[in-house]
Amino acid sequence: ARCEPMLRSVSRSAARIAPSSGTYRTLALKSGQWVRNKDDLHTETKLVHAGVDPDPITGAILTPVYQSTTYVQESVDEYLAKGYSYSRTNNPTVTVLENKIAELEGGYGAACFSTGMAATIAVITSTMQAGDHCVITNCSYGGTNRACRTLFTDMGMEFDFIDFTELANIEAHLKPNTKLIFSESPANPTLTLTDLSAVSALAKSRGLLHACDSTFATPILQRPVDHGVDLVIQSTTKYYDGHNMTVGGAVVAASPELHERVKHMQNVHGNIMSPQNAFYTLQTAKTLALRVRQQCENAQAIAEFLERHPKVDVVRYPGLASFPQKELADRQHMNGLHGGMLWFEVKGGTAAGRALMDSIQRPWSLCENLGALESICTCPAVMTHANMLAEDRLKVGITDGFVRLSVGIEHKEDLIASLKASLDALPDELADEEAPRAAAA
Repeated sequence: ARCEPMLRSVSRSAARIAPSSGTYRTLALKSGQWVRNKDDLHTETKLVHAGVDPDPITGAILTPVYQSTTYVQESVDEYLAKGYSYSRTNNPTVTVLENKIAELEGGYGAACFSTGMAATIAVITSTMQAGDHCVITNCSYGGTNRACRTLFTDMGMEFDFIDFTELANIEAHLKPNTKLIFSESPANPTLTLTDLSAVSALAKSRGLLHACDSTFATPILQRPVDHGVDLVIQSTTKYYDGHNMTVGGAVVAASPELHERVKHMQNVHGNIMSPQNAFYTLQTAKTLALRVRQQCENAQAIAEFLERHPKVDVVRYPGLASFPQKELADRQHMNGLHGGMLWFEVKGGTAAGRALMDSIQRPWSLCENLGALESICTCPAVMTHANMLAEDRLKVGITDGFVRLSVGIEHKEDLIASLKASLDALPDELADEEAPRAAAA
C-alpha cells in the first residue's frame, strides 16, 4: 500500500508514451495493484510475494539489506515514528521476513532468530518461569532435549519427556503447575506424529499453551496454527533456507499477546536474525513449495525401494502404507505430501548401519542438517542427537545404527543407485559391535 502512489505514477507515464496510434484510453486496472485480495492468493504466490513490496524509493523488486545498526529520528517526540531505532530490536529486512513467515504459517506474527535453537529458547522463556512444569515429547531435536534437561531444569523448571502418540498419556502427565505442552510433529528423527488438533483442544480445556516444532513439515505439509497450536517453531536453517547457506529460526504466534511476549524475549536475549541471513531466506523461501514437492516425491520412491530391499530391517516414512500412524499422517498432512525425511535400519544392527553410512556415495553426503537441495545421510546417535542420554535415545528407538535421510531434489534414480550399491556391498552376516559414542556436539 505504501508503494501505490509511486506505482500509479510510473504506470500513467508509461501509458502516455506507449500508444503509437495517438489514441489514449485510461483503464480501470492499474499496474502495481494486486489482481485479487492478498488473502485469496495461492500458497505458491504467497511464497514469492507475501510481506514484500517494491522498494518505495527505487522500485527495487527485492527487499534491500538494511545493514544498519541505528536509525536517525526526526525528533525526540517522534521517536520510533518509523518503527526502527536499533537493529537488535527490529530491522527492516528482518521485519519483511517475519511478516512473510507469519502469513505463510497463518499466525498473527512471527519473530526471526539467529538460530533454530534461539527460537526454541524464546518459546520456553516466554511461557515458563521457575516452578512451572512442561509436558514435552520424548522424541525431539537433540538440542531441544538438552536445553530443557539441563539449562531450564537448572533454572527451576520441570519437564516430563513422554510419548506423544497417545493423547491419554499426555493428559495423564499434566500437573497443577503445568504451563506448556511442547510437541514436535513429525518428530526428529523418528517421524512419530502428534495429533495437533487433539492436543490443542486438550491444552485449551486446561488453560495451557501448546507449542509445536513443525520444522520437518513446513507450511506446505501442515500449518499448526490451523490446528489450534499457540506457538509454532521453525528452524529456518532447514527447509525455509533449503540451500545449506544460513542458520536461523522463527517463532510464529497465534495471538498478539503471545507475539509480544516472544518479541520481548528476542530483544532481551539479543538473538534477532541478521539482516543478511534474512535477505537470503527471503529469496530461498520463494521456491519452498517446488523444492518440498520434489523432495516428497523422491522420499516416497526411496522409502518404497528400501522397504523392498532384503538387507533393510525397517523403514519409516509417513507416505508408506506400513507407517504406524498412516491414518493421522493422511488426515493431518496437506496436499497428499509427507515430507522429505525418512529413516531406516539395516539387518546386522549397529555395525551394518555404520558400515552403510561410511560407504554411502555421492550424490548423498554424510553430514548434519536437513531440508536442503542436497541429499544428506546422518547418524543421529553421533551427530544430531548425541547430546541426549544414551538410555533416552534407545527408549525412543534411536540406535547407534539408525540411518536418517534428508532427501534432496536430485534425480531419484541416482539416489537409489547409491543406496543400492552400499546395501548390496554389506556382508550377509555383519556382527553387531557396539561403536564408541561421540561427545555431544
